[in-house]
Amino acid sequence: MRKILAMALALAWGGLTPLPAAAQSMMVEDFSVQPETRWRFLADTVMGGVSTGQLRFETEEGRAHARLTGQVSTANNGGFIQMRLDLDSPPPAGAKGLRLVVRGNDTRYFAHLRTHSTLLPWQYFQAGFMVTPDWVEVRLPFDRFAPSGRLIGKHPKPDGLTSVGIVAFGRDHAADISVREVGFY
Repeated sequence: MRKILAMALALAWGGLTPLPAAAQSMMVEDFSVQPETRWRFLADTVMGGVSTGQLRFETEEGRAHARLTGQVSTANNGGFIQMRLDLDSPPPAGAKGLRLVVRGNDTRYFAHLRTHSTLLPWQYFQAGFMVTPDWVEVRLPFDRFAPSGRLIGKHPKPDGLTSVGIVAFGRDHAADISVREVGFY
């Protein structure tokens, strides 16, 4: 009852438009408020690889986004660059998958999900997706994510998610992907 009263007062005083609780909690990131404090850049150099890259936060036409660029190299057992967000909480109950709004250089990228069961650095659940030069929404069902090995289960358990990564992976190529929204559906 207190929440309803507080929302009614906020609406009356501030002209706010309420969103259903589920809609509010489904968006994880829109890059509008200090994303550099939450996102980090990782590369295969942590294990001897030679891939290079960077993560920048940009604004275009009033909309913020993250941009991951670089050169992925499989030399010296390498092969990835990544932008990663550690999650403060798991997706809301009933979430079916990961939702991204992305664009890039007409190539395939990957989403990596880590969970409480992915304890080693090379463990994750992976799903691929294509990007184009235009902004598009990508929906990746949790059951489409494949494990990086046999010891972590067949699919990620949404209530155990700990991080989301956007990854240029697995082959020699120039990476250029922008991400405008990250959330769940």
